[in-house]
Amino acid sequence: MKEKILVFCGSDLASRASLILACFLWALSFIASKAALESTPPLTVVTLRLIVSAFCFLAWATYAKKNIYEMIRKGGVKLFLLSLSGTVLHYGTQTIGIAYTTASNASLYAVTAPISIALISLIFFKEKLSTGKITGIIIAFCGVITVMGFGVLKNFAINSIIGDSLVFLSIVMWGVFTVFGKETSEKMGGAVNMTAAVTITGAIAMIPFGAGEVIRAGFSFSNIAINAWISILFLGITCSFAATFLYFKALESMNSNEAGIYLYSIPPMTSIIAYFYSNEQITISFIAGAMLVLVGVFITEKT
Repeated sequence: MKEKILVFCGSDLASRASLILACFLWALSFIASKAALESTPPLTVVTLRLIVSAFCFLAWATYAKKNIYEMIRKGGVKLFLLSLSGTVLHYGTQTIGIAYTTASNASLYAVTAPISIALISLIFFKEKLSTGKITGIIIAFCGVITVMGFGVLKNFAINSIIGDSLVFLSIVMWGVFTVFGKETSEKMGGAVNMTAAVTITGAIAMIPFGAGEVIRAGFSFSNIAINAWISILFLGITCSFAATFLYFKALESMNSNEAGIYLYSIPPMTSIIAYFYSNEQITISFIAGAMLVLVGVFITEKT
């Protein structure tokens, strides 16, 4: 009994706290992306965001005395493919999609991530889904629907098809990155090493796309508003660096299905943020839905 308490209060609890914080930062990212897109083209936002996060990882590597070049070389082709799915394609399709849809619609797509992760894990790594885990996923999904409300779901179904489809694709890309990133991180000496190498590689790969957009549109960086710069810095430092760092650090001590279920908390968190940001009222449906999400997470972890 004493050993179980120590595990819960030690690295186990730290992993769960890291996942909750990462999801909170990602919930904020939808609003920050919208703010950045008001004055900046989408691929330019992604490029600047990744450059900022790449410098954060370089600073961490310097502090931790890590050889980034050696890590990238060691990762090889698989690392490059991970950088495409986890940075270029994930952030690229998501940001373009957010430009054509609402932040609420985009956050709703987060509920598909655990499903994508579970299916990819099942197909490629034979990670079994118990009846309890399936039940937990369904309960959490129902909780998100309750939080968002049927009015949002109706708009989600009939409006902004292009934007919604692109955001959905970005979540699938994140599922691929999550599952295959866990395996690669073990070969590279840890999730943080892998995440740093992927982000830096992705930033370099994204520069030609961002530069091409700037040249093609005749865009000037002087047109980027102050609030857009703040949003881009926030996205790069907290979402692409800190949240990803925390997420994959937690993956070192749990499987991808357990970590993925926490993504269900993003829409409820977005609702809380909207309450403080735009004075939206927290309704009974929000409270009921949030409780269902928590129950779903608990069942999935314990089975």
